[in-house]
Formats: sequence, C-alpha cells, structure tokens
Amino acid sequence: MSKTSIDVNNLPYADGDFYAFEELMSDKERSRLEEIRAWLAREVRPNAVDWWNRAAFPMDLIPKLADLDPMSPVHRQGYSNLFAGITHAEFTRADTSIATFMGVHDGLFTGSIEALASKEQQEEWLPDIYAMKKIGAFGLTEPLGGSDVAGGTRTTARRDGNSWVLNGAKRWIGNATFSDWVVVYARDLADNQVKGFMVDTATPGFSATKIENKIALRTVENADIVLDDVVVSDDFHLKGANSFRDTNKVLKVTRLAVGWQAVGQQLAAFDVARRYAVEREQFGRPIASFQLVQQQLVQILGNAMSSMGMMVRLSQLEDAGKAKDEQSALAKAFTTARMRESVAAGRNILGGNGIVADYEMAKIFSDAEAVYSYEGTQEINTLVAGRSITGIAAFV
Repeated sequence: MSKTSIDVNNLPYADGDFYAFEELMSDKERSRLEEIRAWLAREVRPNAVDWWNRAAFPMDLIPKLADLDPMSPVHRQGYSNLFAGITHAEFTRADTSIATFMGVHDGLFTGSIEALASKEQQEEWLPDIYAMKKIGAFGLTEPLGGSDVAGGTRTTARRDGNSWVLNGAKRWIGNATFSDWVVVYARDLADNQVKGFMVDTATPGFSATKIENKIALRTVENADIVLDDVVVSDDFHLKGANSFRDTNKVLKVTRLAVGWQAVGQQLAAFDVARRYAVEREQFGRPIASFQLVQQQLVQILGNAMSSMGMMVRLSQLEDAGKAKDEQSALAKAFTTARMRESVAAGRNILGGNGIVADYEMAKIFSDAEAVYSYEGTQEINTLVAGRSITGIAAFV
C-alpha cells in the first residue's frame, strides 16, 4: 500500500491553466471551449495512439469534425483570436496530428482563400470548405526549397491565354493525398513574383505520393506533389496572391497558430507526466513525492505558462489589428524551444515507458519535432525577430 493516498482523477489544477488565462475569454467562448474539449476527450484522444502507430488518417473523423463545426472561428463565427488560439492548443493537447490536419485545412488552406481570394472566389469556394465537404491543402514547401522560398519558388507558372500552366514539385504537403484542392504557390515566369492558384487534385498532371517512415505526426498524410503541365484557369488564380508578401499575410497568422500548438504540446506532456508521476511507485512511494520529479513537473508547467502568456498577448494584439510579423516569429521561436524542453522532461519522468507509444509520451515527444520545424524554422524566426530589434538583416 502506498504511503501517500492520491486521487488521480481529481488532481489540483486539472486543466493546467495555472494563471487562469481562460478567464480572459467571454462566457460564450468558455462554454464553447468546454464543448470542444468534451468532444476531443471522446472522439480523439482515446484513438490517437492507434492512429499514430498505424500511420493512418481517420477519414471517418471528418464528418464528425464537420458536425462539431470548429472551422474559422474568427472569420466565420465571430470569436476572438484568443478563443481560436486556446481551441487550437486543446486540439493539439488531444492529438497533434489532428490539430495539424485542422491547421492545414482551416489555417493555411482556408486562410489563403480568406486573405487572398476575391470576394467572388470566396463566395463560390468557402461554403463547401467551411462545411468540410471539400478538404484542402497548402503547397509552398519544395524538395529543394524551404526557408528560401521567399526568394522565389522553383515551381513555375506560365500564362497561356486565359489559363496558367504549372510545373514543379512540392514536399511535406499535409492532407494532399486525400484533399480535393491544393493552394499551390508558384513563381510567375513573366515577372518572377510568387502567385497563388487553386488546383483541383483531379487535374491531369497532378500527383501526390504519401511520405512514409516519419517519426512525427505519423497520422498526418504528408505528400510529395508533382505538377506536370497542370493547366489552371485564370478564374482559379487567387486574385490577391501576386507576391510572396501576399503569401506572408497567411503565414503570419498560421505562425501564431503554431505557437498555440507549442502550448498544447506542453500541456499534453504535463497531463501525461503528472498522472504517471502520481500513479507510478518506486521505493514504496509515488514518484511524484520525489523532489526532482516535482522540479521537472514544475519546469513543464512553467514553460507552458510562459508560452501561454506570450500567446495570449499576441492573440490580443491580433484581435486589435496590431500584431506584427516579428512578434509572431519570436513567439514561434520561443514557444517551440520551451516545448522541446518540456517534452524532454516529460519523457524523462516516464523513464523507459517514455519511449513506448502506449503511454502517449513517446508520441508527444516525437510530434514536437515537427512542430519545432514547420511554419518557419527556429533559425529563420530568430533572424526575423533579430532584424526587427537591430535593423540589420542577418540572413544569408
């Protein structure tokens, strides 16, 4: 019998919100958040390890997501960016892969249309996208181009009468193996500017091949895309996407979302590590009674709360229309660095069980590596922030 009796189902600070940040939301938003949390606890978290182990995306979840209707809470439903961010953190807390699916479809893909499509294009496309009758992907990163795509993609677009002909390749494109549409960013051969195009994945010359053998986000179906003389009508050129500066309008907002993912990833690590620590016994006592274990749990929570505080303020600035690119860059760099520390501490608390996906922590630990890398690397986001405080660009 343990010397310390602990009710693992009734732990203090059950939601991990140590500084009550959620109280900054309206009553309506908090009520909606609890509804989403209950859905995630029922539909996602119990199945997430199985999906991850099998590297299989649960297509049957899409209609259920549509019924939950989490799409575009700010643009479409009138909620705050703070609510949208905390919701995205909760999706990540339940499963990073499903959060990434939503980040691609509702963030990068839908965000491109909301920010860069004409009013007429939005009216035609958005109803089916919001209803999740049409699933989308976002094609920017390339096999030989990641951080340097701002200087121009290798994928090209050539105007041919009332159409465009696209040629090139994209890599790491989430959802692309089963999506209906992909927003493809390509360099216009006429003016060397990056433009955006809505591409039907059934178009001749378009192919998507699933990337296998990943150690992170295994449930997400990332793909290699090839565009071989893909013909797109000018009606499917996003009318507001005519330079990389336009593309960056989307990336600034989605970079904010990845900062919230880093928060959710840390809260997931905290959830699993704390429960394990109070249940696991060594030397006749729960390991949560040992000082060094408590130190690591506090480190995880402290990292999560400092990250959350930064993201709360950035979301408030976004709501006020005052958020800047460099603020999103610093947030992404800072929160993901803290996330790496947190998931490492969580894995350490679980010891050998921390490398077995059955205990969840191995999945959380591995998925963090993808969050650390996408939406701008640590190095690039650091240099964007560094340029803003020195006035000197240190890029190659």
